[in-house]
Amino acid sequence: MSRSNHSSLRHFFAPLLLLALLSGCQSPREAVDLLVTNATVYTVDSTFAKAEAFAVKNGKFVAVGSAAELKAKYQAAQEVDAGGKFIYPGFYDAHCHFYRYALALPSADLVGTNSWKAVIEKLQENRKKYPQAAWLTGRGWDQNDWPSKQFPTKDTLDRLFPDVPVLITRVDGHAALVNQKALDLAGVTARTPISGGTITRDAQGRLTGLLVDNATRLVSSKIADPAPAEAAQLLLQAQQNCLAVGLTSLADAGLDKADIDQMAALQQQKKLKLRLYAMLAPTPENRAYYLKNGPVFTDQLTINSFKVYADGALGSRGACLVKPYADKPKETGFLLSTEKQFRDLAKELAASKFQMNTHAIGDSANRIILNIYGEALKGQKDRRWRIEHAQVITPADMPKFGQFGIVPSVQPTHATSDMYWAGERLGAERLKTAYAYAELLKQYGQLALGSDFPVEDINPLFGFHSAVARQDAKNFPKDGFQMENAISREQALRGMTTWAAHAGFEEKRKGQIKPGMLADFVVLDTDLLTAPKEQLRGAAVLQTWIGGQLVFDRK
Repeated sequence: MSRSNHSSLRHFFAPLLLLALLSGCQSPREAVDLLVTNATVYTVDSTFAKAEAFAVKNGKFVAVGSAAELKAKYQAAQEVDAGGKFIYPGFYDAHCHFYRYALALPSADLVGTNSWKAVIEKLQENRKKYPQAAWLTGRGWDQNDWPSKQFPTKDTLDRLFPDVPVLITRVDGHAALVNQKALDLAGVTARTPISGGTITRDAQGRLTGLLVDNATRLVSSKIADPAPAEAAQLLLQAQQNCLAVGLTSLADAGLDKADIDQMAALQQQKKLKLRLYAMLAPTPENRAYYLKNGPVFTDQLTINSFKVYADGALGSRGACLVKPYADKPKETGFLLSTEKQFRDLAKELAASKFQMNTHAIGDSANRIILNIYGEALKGQKDRRWRIEHAQVITPADMPKFGQFGIVPSVQPTHATSDMYWAGERLGAERLKTAYAYAELLKQYGQLALGSDFPVEDINPLFGFHSAVARQDAKNFPKDGFQMENAISREQALRGMTTWAAHAGFEEKRKGQIKPGMLADFVVLDTDLLTAPKEQLRGAAVLQTWIGGQLVFDRK
């Protein structure tokens, strides 16, 4: 072959060789399940970074960054343009009662009733709707919202519902009014003994029907739970309510093994998408089983704690105070168990791998439990034992949260629900260290934020607004309630995401949008970090995603 022919061949193959070399330098794009772009993404990571896109594979975030770099690197089976909307980690309610909320959905909703007459009307409507129900139940009344501010009696219930047992629970869940039919079924009389509660009597010694704290269980224990099929239906209905407000994880406070097993079965059937942190009731049966078998940690279910009740609620004067109530100088509230029982349980749990999470409202209850925690933990500062509510704390006891490493688990809407009358209960001086979220944050360094639903509304954005603005739904008071204890928007968002996860030893799996974390996120129409505070409660959840799967879409 001539030299000229060799030259021609070189010219012919050179472009092909160059193309082959260039192709070999370009790696094929990695396959992912989901790529979300064109968003303002609040990652809530350690630096509180923002991004515009992220990729998801096998239910977890694999990359976060710019749309250009992620599109160049990943080939997505599904690509979603977020339309410039705002994305946050899935919201985590650090203290609620999901199981009981679900089962109570058929009950009369008494929240917001502004008189005893309004309560009665709601009960009559409910009875017409469920005429065959064995019991007439309701929840949410609050005598502090009525003109008289007096606790009701059973007289009207006896007259209107003589043949059906009635139990209606106060908004805080720590008091209930029942009729005579319910008292008879439970065998409760004026001589029935009770510890850690009150069976209220009038001046003549007759039962009024009002039961407080442990006394409520004398009657409520007689109400049968719904059949499994009905309970499952109610749980899934309750789930939809949660997903619609952006909740992806819940800490359900105070469950029996059977309750958890029922919800776990629905999770395994892939019907219940919500992730649960289940706090166990400290019954002998629960302790015998779980202390032997140990904690449970899966992506869907965490069982790592026992929920204990130290005292009752402030609104029903069951909260245990160091000094008497300002409006009832002879009453200080009470503990629901003895100090020895709390101490023995703390010692038992300290020897295990479980957390002790204690409901404590009054300053005496908080002092007693904090001291018991300190004795039992013996300097172990990362056991993450929790005080649920931490509502009234003396200045002397406040530093113990940091000293003993105790997680404050608080519910911001309690402050804005109670602010109208809390001063009457506590007096001006003691009120200053009640609902002291900024001070608690200073002591421990984190706050786990929840709602306590159904005591408060299920919407976590109501709590966000209450935490940062210290105002109610009508933006009252104008300048906020005790604003020295408001927290920042960044802190509030951390409290309902990564700090809530930390409180249950889950911070390595959820609560942030970053590689390796479970791909739970919510899409909102509002920038929670910059929107006027008046717009926070009205922010709409457009979509909720769990594990990279769309589980709620507001269309």
